[in-house]
Amino acid sequence: MKKVLLLSFLLMYIGLNGQNTHSAFEPGEWLKFRMHYGFLNASYATLQVNSATIEDKQVYHVVGHGETTGVASWFFKVDDTYESYFDKKDGKPYRFVRKINEGGYTKDVEINFNYHEANAELNDKKNKKKLNFTLQDSIQDLISAFYFLRNNYEAEDFEEGKAVTLKMLYDDDGVFNFKLKYLGKEILNTKYGKVECLKFRPYVQSGRVFKEQESLSLWVSNDDNKIPVRIKADLAVGSIKADLDGYNGLKHQFKIIMD
Repeated sequence: MKKVLLLSFLLMYIGLNGQNTHSAFEPGEWLKFRMHYGFLNASYATLQVNSATIEDKQVYHVVGHGETTGVASWFFKVDDTYESYFDKKDGKPYRFVRKINEGGYTKDVEINFNYHEANAELNDKKNKKKLNFTLQDSIQDLISAFYFLRNNYEAEDFEEGKAVTLKMLYDDDGVFNFKLKYLGKEILNTKYGKVECLKFRPYVQSGRVFKEQESLSLWVSNDDNKIPVRIKADLAVGSIKADLDGYNGLKHQFKIIMD
């Protein structure tokens, strides 16, 4: 379950188009992350940005996939796919898909956003039930939120110790406020060299998995791409870390500090 939740958070926080002319990403961007739990390579996760059309609207179609590999899969097999379709101009989500298999626990959920009627329909295909939610201003889904932040916030917009808040709709929990606190700049040693990052702390629910609300840390490259470089979670038992392990199709040059 620990690996499962970090996969979800990875897919959720994996970086920060609105109507900005200077966008942080484009179709063809691909990111890969390797996750470690102790000495084990617990799993891999990827994000792929594509183009698509929904109701004659040009949208981004982002597919996130995570799965356990090697020895870790012997103990707990995970195969999760998340998809989001969101507007190329303002970042509004139109469709969100979540298909997961986590040690035999499965979900098959689709959310469709209807802005004309100001509601969203959640279709729980596994349990054959549908729920409706009233849409609020600037709503995001689990995946679109990351890309919205990438295109709408710059380093100078953040104040150390302060949080930004987004309204998010995820599964049958309804609309909630997602908070992301900025902790300042930090240089990380990576497989690619030294990378200057912006460090954030997403607020999570404390309890069975996480030690406390501030148990999760996220480092995002301080360049025009704003891609996640590392995610670390302090769990009730041990800790787990995800590092950027591969990338392709970045719109901007990945900024490496040269010694």
